[in-house]
This record gives sequence, structure tokens and C-alpha cells, in this order.
Amino acid sequence: MSESDSDATTRERIADALRDGPKTATDLSETVGIARSSAYNHLKHVARSVDSVDRDEQFLVAPPECRNCGFSAFDDPVNYPSRCPDCRSERIEEAVFKIE
Repeated sequence: MSESDSDATTRERIADALRDGPKTATDLSETVGIARSSAYNHLKHVARSVDSVDRDEQFLVAPPECRNCGFSAFDDPVNYPSRCPDCRSERIEEAVFKIE
């Protein structure tokens, strides 16, 4: 880790990781060293920052998807739902995030 990396905030490190390629909250928790539940909170702030600060970049989300029935129209894509509202399955694929 370089000196500039050690000075970066958690949200800056998350944004940098998302610029490197698509990541799930689990990927980010391992990369940045935070809990997965914390990653979702930070992702909401990163999304707002990217959308309001830099018009050349976009915060993109591939929403979570039910592995059982394929449902993907969840209310909040920057969240990890516990079950599918259609089939009630708990087999939910994580959302994937990136900045491009």
C-alpha cells in the first residue's frame, strides 16, 4: 500500500476499487477491510458523491437478482435484500457496482 493509499478515506478507497472494475459489497469488504453491511452504507455516499461531483463518471449498479426466479426489480438496488418479494426465496445474488 502506498503512502497516498494509507491517507485515503474508506469512501475514496471504495471509489478507487470501483473504478478498477465491477465489485460486490462482499468484494469491497475484503478489498477495503470493512464489514459488508458497512460497505452498503458507504456505497450510498459514494454514489451521491460521484453523481454530484464528477459529470464525467457514473455510478452504475447491476441490481440484486433472485437465483430462484430471476426477480431483479428490488426497491433499493444499493442494498442486500433478505428475500425475494415474488417467490420468497433467500437465494439472492448480490448487486454489482462500478464507476465508469
